[in-house]
Amino acid sequence: MNTIQTIMNEINEVMTLVDNQQIEAALPYFQKNKRIFVTGAGRSGFQAKGFAMRLMHIGYQDYVMGETITPSIQKGDTWVAISGSGTTKGIIADTQAAKKLGLAIVVLTSDVTSPLAALADCVIVIPGATKTGAGIKSVQLLSTLFDQTVHITLDALTLKLAQRDDTSNADALHEHVNVE
Repeated sequence: MNTIQTIMNEINEVMTLVDNQQIEAALPYFQKNKRIFVTGAGRSGFQAKGFAMRLMHIGYQDYVMGETITPSIQKGDTWVAISGSGTTKGIIADTQAAKKLGLAIVVLTSDVTSPLAALADCVIVIPGATKTGAGIKSVQLLSTLFDQTVHITLDALTLKLAQRDDTSNADALHEHVNVE
């Protein structure tokens, strides 16, 4: 078995099922005059951090929940929650609190019927396999396929935002860390 080809086939299968209209529908929730807070647990949290970094590169004021420098959330902010299963208790509780405070809620999940998706103003479904068995079945362990495809989906969203905002690669490079 060619493991790399098998993984690529799985990624391609999921990405053909990601609805570009859902990505487009998320665009209005990202504005440079609004703060953006991202959250996720475990590997979804790693994807959230990568997305936050890219948002910063293209000029957004964004924060990762749980970091020591993250300020309080306020009405009018945008909340981005990532959970393959959509059942991660801490993410649901935090998203409920964000919704109660008046934040716009964008959710990326594999399960549109999940409790997390029910809290969303905008849902992007990425049907990659998760630890609970939701999504396209995979030979990969746990939620690996979801993690891979949520990364690609968030990169597509970032590119659409950069294009909409007329942000160039040179602009993004200007915001990239320069002490390394």
